[in-house]
Amino acid sequence: MMQNVHLAPETDEDDLYSGYNDYNPTYDTEELENDTAFQEAVRTSHGRRPPITAKIPSTAVTRPVATGYGSKTSLASSMGRPMTGAIQDGVTRPMTAVRAAGFTKAAVRGSAFDPLGQSRGPAPPLEAKNEDSPEEKIRQLEKKVNELVEESCIANSCGDLKLALEKAKDAGRKERILVRQREQVTTPENINLDLTYSVLFNLASQYSANEMYAEALNTYQVIVKNKMFSNAGRLKVNMGNIYLKQRNYSKAIKFYRMALDQIPSVHKEMRIKIMQNIGVTFIKTGQYSDAINSFEHIMSLAPNLKAGFNLILSYFAVGDRDKMKKAFQKLIAVPLEIDEDDKYISPSDDPHTNLVIEAIKNDHLRQMERERKAMAEKYIMTAAKLIAPVIETSFAVGYDWCVEVVKASQYVELANDLEINKAITYLRQKDFNQAVETLKMFEKKDSRVKSAAATNLSFLYYLENEFAQASSYADLAVNSDRYNPSALTNKGNTVFANGDYEKAAEFYKEALRNDSSCTEALYNIGLTYKRLNRLDEALDCFLKLHAILRNSAQVLYQIANVYELMEDPNQAIEWLMQLISVVPTDSRALSKLGELYDSEGDKSQAFQYYYESYRYFPSNIEVIEWLGAYYIDTQFCEKAIQYFERASLIQPSQVKWQLMVASCFRRSGNYQKALDTYKDIHRKFPENVECLRFLVRLCTDIGLKEVQEYATKLKRLEKMKEIREQRVRSGRDGGGGSRSRREGSAGSDASYVDPLGPQIERPKTAARKRIDEDDFADEELGDDLLPE
Repeated sequence: MMQNVHLAPETDEDDLYSGYNDYNPTYDTEELENDTAFQEAVRTSHGRRPPITAKIPSTAVTRPVATGYGSKTSLASSMGRPMTGAIQDGVTRPMTAVRAAGFTKAAVRGSAFDPLGQSRGPAPPLEAKNEDSPEEKIRQLEKKVNELVEESCIANSCGDLKLALEKAKDAGRKERILVRQREQVTTPENINLDLTYSVLFNLASQYSANEMYAEALNTYQVIVKNKMFSNAGRLKVNMGNIYLKQRNYSKAIKFYRMALDQIPSVHKEMRIKIMQNIGVTFIKTGQYSDAINSFEHIMSLAPNLKAGFNLILSYFAVGDRDKMKKAFQKLIAVPLEIDEDDKYISPSDDPHTNLVIEAIKNDHLRQMERERKAMAEKYIMTAAKLIAPVIETSFAVGYDWCVEVVKASQYVELANDLEINKAITYLRQKDFNQAVETLKMFEKKDSRVKSAAATNLSFLYYLENEFAQASSYADLAVNSDRYNPSALTNKGNTVFANGDYEKAAEFYKEALRNDSSCTEALYNIGLTYKRLNRLDEALDCFLKLHAILRNSAQVLYQIANVYELMEDPNQAIEWLMQLISVVPTDSRALSKLGELYDSEGDKSQAFQYYYESYRYFPSNIEVIEWLGAYYIDTQFCEKAIQYFERASLIQPSQVKWQLMVASCFRRSGNYQKALDTYKDIHRKFPENVECLRFLVRLCTDIGLKEVQEYATKLKRLEKMKEIREQRVRSGRDGGGGSRSRREGSAGSDASYVDPLGPQIERPKTAARKRIDEDDFADEELGDDLLPE
């Protein structure tokens, strides 16, 4: 240990490096075990700290360097108090470094170590809260009112308007109780005005949301008339909105202007919105000049898209062409204040930069930018389509002017969309040639525009049944943009028209892979599966489509039709019932329901739906035929007469309807009317054998002299009929082979396939009552054959 001992030289007092090897013996930790004073201090650290005595007279006591050969000497501190572990007056001073670990002045020497104070016993109980005190009751009631207001707002945001109103009313009742209690306990100045304001404002808002406008206006009046509420004048905007909903436009303008007067000019955005409301109200009242002044003022202070669009509408209503052009240019010049798309393209291969760009590519700010841009494009496109036909001598010249203005602005990509809209306008005017010429101009444009134009051309040629041209342009559209679901759907339609259902299904599936919301492709693939007799897959497609288009009549009919093909009439009836709830006047759906009930044997329900179908469309021969036969079955021949008479008006060349009228007269016992009807039929159809047979029998029973005349005509006609039948038989024997060959070649022609579209595919009635001429061939007098 002697190597740590350094003796200071006696002669060299000016050594600059002296003292660097000296150190405080307190930091010598190597000999702590042999340091008697330290060990004593440790053993007695739980003892009571001795009182501070008089300071040691001198702090400059020399401190001999501790060595390993003896115990260390206790040193005095610079404050004049003994060092930790020092013995003074026979009392060992405790270590103050561990004071916070449980040492107290009251501790005695040798006490147990208890840093958590567990020896002191449990803490005294907390002071009981006096819940009966008025202050505590007021605090609890105020807390409950705030909770009710929050619950009301949450219910409103969730769409439960009734619950929100109930919570708001409850909050209002408890707030009034709270005010009364405060007045009893404290002075009126201590009333919480902010809470009263929030309760009343929320109650008025909930009244307005539930369309209880009178109550809402009364509540707003309470707030506005109270001078203690600051900024209550702004709520006159809400009152103006309510009057606008009630179409009380004069009062709406009055309250908007009152609110505008009470809002300071520093709130520029709020004032602009109120002025915009005033302009919209002027448009609704037809005061277009006042509306123009409001919107012009807004466009001069803070241009925005809505004000610019409304300004164009006002000038359009006035008919000012030049001002419409200037307003359109102002609308185009409104800044969007969004970042360019180039910002979201990574300029380098830096992974950190790419990660940041990927994170912000679809965040909320980016979505808001997209929505703002889409809204701007919608306003510009709508304004262009509105003013193009009126700003110039023709709509084509007007569209060209709009296209030039758009090309010179930040919306360059809209120019092509305007050109396509120009072609669609030609279509509305039935000018198909000009529409086709306009669309053909896009064949040399970029792929997106070319695909859109080719899709429209394919659609046009498809409607004109030029399937070759439609298929050609569908191919062009698909090649230009393979991910265009409309192009793929059109291509599938052309393939479907050619009878290749499997290939058509592939195109529809690809369209759905590119855009799962393409309802046209989903509908058409269901029809394709129906043609392929894959009914389960067709039903799946239509059920998926029903989940997207809940009230689509076409989809509901197709589901019912598939169930009918699957021989499940109960399900078919259920879906048809849903269909007539959507379109209650669809005569075809009603007649189909009647047919299904008839096949199930429920004649009364069948009659009800057939009769409803007849009421909405009294020219359906199938329905008329069934109703007439129903009345004959139920022995009400007089009622059947009106239906067969209507059928004879619809098909005057069909003799069977007039024969049925005469038969009904005869069944009902009106023989004279029946005779007159048969005579009238004979005049119109002199070669009708059945009519002559009935005339002969009826005249014989009545005893008329004309019976011989009709009998002679009947024999002549029957003889002529036999001669014609002999000729037909002889012709069949001689040329049967060649005729059979001709019939075979005629039967090999492909049937025409109707174009696909969002229309109800109504199958032909499979089972229905029919009345043919042969039903009367062997009829005996008084024993008519009933229709099968």
